[in-house]
Amino acid sequence: MVCKTSPYRTVLKDTAIPTIFDLTSHLRNPHTRHRKRIKELTEEDIRKIKERRLASSIEQLVSKKDAAVEDTTSTNEEEPQLSTEEKEYREYLRSLFEVVVMLGKQSIPLVADKASEAEYKSNNFQALLDYRMNAGDVALRKRFEATAVNAEYLSATQQSQLLDVCENTVREEMLMEVRESRFFSLVTGDLVDIASEKHLPLFLRFVNQQNVLREEFMDFVPFDGDESALVERLEAQLADRWGLSMEDCRGQAHRATGTSTTKMKAVAVLLMEKYPLALHMPCSHMALNIHLANSLPFPNVQVVMEALRRIGAFFRAPLTWEELEKAICTCYQKNEEKGAALKQACGTGWTEQHNVFDVLLELLPSLLLCLDNIRENDNGKFADAVTADAYLISKTLADFEVIVTIVILKSVLTFTRAFGRNLQGETLDVFFAANSLTAVLHSLNEVNDNIDVYHEFWYEEAVSVASVIEVPVTIPRLFLRKQRAADMGEIQAEAYFKEYVTIPVIRGIMQEVEDMFSETNLKALKCLSLVPAVMGQMKFNTTEENYADVYCNDLPNPDTLPAELHCWRIKWKHRGKEVRLPATIHETLQLPDVKFFPNVNSFLKVLSTLPVLKLEDNKRDTVSDRLQACLDSMPAKQWNKSLIMLNINTHVKHDLDVMVDKYCRLYPEDDPEAEAESEEAAEEDVTK
Repeated sequence: MVCKTSPYRTVLKDTAIPTIFDLTSHLRNPHTRHRKRIKELTEEDIRKIKERRLASSIEQLVSKKDAAVEDTTSTNEEEPQLSTEEKEYREYLRSLFEVVVMLGKQSIPLVADKASEAEYKSNNFQALLDYRMNAGDVALRKRFEATAVNAEYLSATQQSQLLDVCENTVREEMLMEVRESRFFSLVTGDLVDIASEKHLPLFLRFVNQQNVLREEFMDFVPFDGDESALVERLEAQLADRWGLSMEDCRGQAHRATGTSTTKMKAVAVLLMEKYPLALHMPCSHMALNIHLANSLPFPNVQVVMEALRRIGAFFRAPLTWEELEKAICTCYQKNEEKGAALKQACGTGWTEQHNVFDVLLELLPSLLLCLDNIRENDNGKFADAVTADAYLISKTLADFEVIVTIVILKSVLTFTRAFGRNLQGETLDVFFAANSLTAVLHSLNEVNDNIDVYHEFWYEEAVSVASVIEVPVTIPRLFLRKQRAADMGEIQAEAYFKEYVTIPVIRGIMQEVEDMFSETNLKALKCLSLVPAVMGQMKFNTTEENYADVYCNDLPNPDTLPAELHCWRIKWKHRGKEVRLPATIHETLQLPDVKFFPNVNSFLKVLSTLPVLKLEDNKRDTVSDRLQACLDSMPAKQWNKSLIMLNINTHVKHDLDVMVDKYCRLYPEDDPEAEAESEEAAEEDVTK
């Protein structure tokens, strides 16, 4: 209640709930005008009242106990009574699932690696069952105490069934949250080879019931077939198997590399044709410049990107980083300050940063010196595999076409570097990035219009870099062979690299930027002005109504949106001086009074799922990093989809009772009662 006649300004608390009070109803009620005087109670009256209250409370307590007993009785009558054999069987299954879950959490393969085919295959699963029996697991001991010493406790089929049930139970826990939140985005990762077949890691991004943005690993999808087959497989996976609707998909991002890039771009286009609101965007986990370079289908660019991935993996090996530091010190003896800056620039994860091509060019002389020293391996401290990798990487980098490609990528992607960095920044940065795209495209167009001048400078830089590391200026051998076969005239190196490197790269980058940031995508990102901090930065002069038509059908009351947005702006514009403007979607959704703005609330939840926006409290431990760590922790031959699923999603509830129920329902032939019935049926057949 606000007193309007007060001489002081009254401000509502943040937690105030709008309520209409009727303060005049008693005046219209004739029975309340002439009230009787209140009777003064004697001690005897007070004693009688207390006795009546005590008796009433005792009756209520007794009635509650009776009701509880009746509920328990009815519940027990409804629940099926299990026999002793069934209870023992369920305890046995529970022990098996405990072992499987532990294997998954600790990233332990079911079967240990073997040195040769002739050697005995060590079964980790069976070893853990033995350990539990020796530790006193009664259910397992009863089941296996009569089993021969060298016999397998469980067949490969039974182990596979246990793993499938575990995997599906964990996935269902996450899918329940996705269904509750309704809207989600689709994210795929780099291809993974499991059992000699390529699989696509599939992640879902959604806002849970606590209004927290989550991104979870869901499954591996087979990558075989063409683009249409893969789209149908994704639709079947989400709709038929998981009970989700692709109509509720609001974004898609694909972290493809190498030859899979073209296929995933086609998949994104097909999905958007069917579901226009499944906006194709860059993934927040990958720097935009790396994403753009990965998207170019040119062999020389893909060679550079593959070299970067190899370099990143190579310097995770022991002693390699120390060798690189020595090489940097040798190359920059006369300029220690620049050497120190370069060491800092090429720290952990530098091959995944926005300025990766700038750092690579600066590092190239030191990098080749380091690789040559490791190849020579005079003191024998590096393994053969490390020296072999050093040889392959140095051979790739010491090629003039690769050097020209690096220079061109560095120069062209300079114009998108700040734009990409803003996309991975705070909400305000992303909003300004969406409004700066026109300037980025204008710069790229200006380069394209004056390509002769720009190429001349870039080619001279490439020649200079090549002379420092003693790489000759040459045209690729494959092109020369084709030229001779076609009996073409002589071509100059500068003209060749302009036609086959510079022009394709600049036009490919321009096309990719236009595709990734279409008008619809920009409309969605400009709706981030709903976040109060962005409103404040724009002096509360925002026009979300102009872009809201993108998500009009996702709002509970779209007709009232303009009025609601007006109230939303007024609320923050006239806040108290001590009230801080929420800076992110997450902070805004956590406000207690956001529920009084249902359209804004729904709007923010849909925006939050867009793959381009970074996760809240984004630490290094993202789900894609956990997947990579799991794959790195065991040999590729021992990868198992179900165990990987359990390892990555250790934070998800693992309900063993649900797993046991599901196993008994799916595989009833293993149940003791079912076995007894089948034996009786067999005896009847024999008698007949």
